[in-house]
Amino acid sequence: MNKRTANSIKTKKSKVVMLTCYDYAFAHILDEAGVDILLVGDSMANVVLGLEETRKISIKEMLNHTKAVALGSKEAMVVGDMPYAAYQKNPKKCVYYAKKFIEAGADGVKIEWFKECKYVVKRLIKNKIPVMGHIGLTPQTAHLLGGFKVQGKTKKSALNLIKQAKILEDLGVFSLVLECIPHQLASHITKQLKIPTIGIGAGSGCRGQVLVLYDFLGLYKRIRPKFVRVYKDLSIQTSDAVRQFSNEINNGKFPNISESFSMDATQWRHLRKEL
Repeated sequence: MNKRTANSIKTKKSKVVMLTCYDYAFAHILDEAGVDILLVGDSMANVVLGLEETRKISIKEMLNHTKAVALGSKEAMVVGDMPYAAYQKNPKKCVYYAKKFIEAGADGVKIEWFKECKYVVKRLIKNKIPVMGHIGLTPQTAHLLGGFKVQGKTKKSALNLIKQAKILEDLGVFSLVLECIPHQLASHITKQLKIPTIGIGAGSGCRGQVLVLYDFLGLYKRIRPKFVRVYKDLSIQTSDAVRQFSNEINNGKFPNISESFSMDATQWRHLRKEL
């Protein structure tokens, strides 16, 4: 299969599979498993760096991890999640920082809806930078939405999200993340748009789904959102492996002779005479 692009994602007939990814090793695994999009998510702030808010992650940190993911991906599209400091803090710098993500190996960037979202998306697309939109619960500005809550539950807020979705499609985004909105609303928005919607806590009516990798693998325990399904709890397997490792060290079972290097017997004999 060829490298997935914004256009191939936009015209994909089957569902879009997206997972967050933050390093080379996981990128290689996910790429070989056939994931369509690797999102270098600013969720790294929470699940990798232990920060309370995604808006606290730096541009430098995001760029470094984008480089690593890009190196591990041959076929999956790599999307860099533009952090708060790269476009919301100073929207006029959005193109400059988006190009940094492209230089780091990203095939596109993701932008959360905010007050000046239209300005930012318009400028990025004018500069031929593929953009993935994001509406609903937008973590970078969750404090303005009343916290991490489901969005679009009232008629007024639902109509507002429908409007945002249409604006972003008209501006030229190649796909749209719908986060934490009622499944009925997500299905309606999906039917209204030609571009694929990618849901996270938005029901099965979307044309794709995304989860945070560390949630998906049970590696992040601080918060477990309702919409998360743990497919394999690697935290349990990792813990068991570490305990076994510790026991084998203490019992002298690790390392064994086959896991050790040897000196030529003659050389060792000569050395011992000098000791």
